[in-house]
Amino acid sequence: MSFEDLQGAIDIDDQALESLQAYDALLHKWQKRFNLVGPKSLQDSVGRHFYDSAQLWSLIDPRDRDAVLVDLGSGAGFPGLVLSILGVTHVHLIESDANKCEFLRQAIRTTGASAIIHNERIENYDGPKADIITSWACAPLEKLLGLSDGLRINKTRMLFLKGRSWQDELTQS
Repeated sequence: MSFEDLQGAIDIDDQALESLQAYDALLHKWQKRFNLVGPKSLQDSVGRHFYDSAQLWSLIDPRDRDAVLVDLGSGAGFPGLVLSILGVTHVHLIESDANKCEFLRQAIRTTGASAIIHNERIENYDGPKADIITSWACAPLEKLLGLSDGLRINKTRMLFLKGRSWQDELTQS
């Protein structure tokens, strides 16, 4: 998948597209230093990381794009940083790995995103409560639900990207 395909599939303005492309270049560069994503997934980083993250954009009502979004176990910034680039204005990235946080800081500087990094474990997060909680490849669903307990308010929506075993995780939860 190309970035042009991504822009055709999801309504992304040209400025956001340029930022996503710069983010992708940075991801490829830093992957050599730190294990940010699965090495094989870089062969189709647009389809495997950017599209998967950006598809959540359509699930966020335009009225909620000024809401507080908390991304659990942000890693390389998927999906939280992508959603910040697309226009969610109050994104909080929780990541305990200092190296990944350094990458996130550089990605934010490069893209002009407004996300805030919290270099700590999810259990220690004391930032604002979330209107939206996202996560990808952080933990099984049952654990994510427990980790998000103290972050939720009554109307919190949780958008968790899950892999092939999503049905098993849902059943267990």
